[in-house]
Amino acid sequence: MNKRKEIPVFATEEEERRFWETHDTTEYLDWTQANKVRFPNLKKSTRTISIRLPEDMIEKIKIRANALDVPYQSLIKMMLDEGLKKTGA
Repeated sequence: MNKRKEIPVFATEEEERRFWETHDTTEYLDWTQANKVRFPNLKKSTRTISIRLPEDMIEKIKIRANALDVPYQSLIKMMLDEGLKKTGA
């Protein structure tokens, strides 16, 4: 069994950050014993795209979004997501 170094006690977060910037964590932690963690509520990364839609379609979407009290761009994303789920994508 490989003896690990003891992690020092840090006075501040900045001190800890500087320490880990210059030290290898494998000397202090056995990563084979680490548990996998999920963060399901993290906001997904997004990317801006441009899409040309007929003006009357945009107007209908805005009216529907207003009735649902959501931003029209959010409604478009919801509609796309529903469509993807229906097609099994």
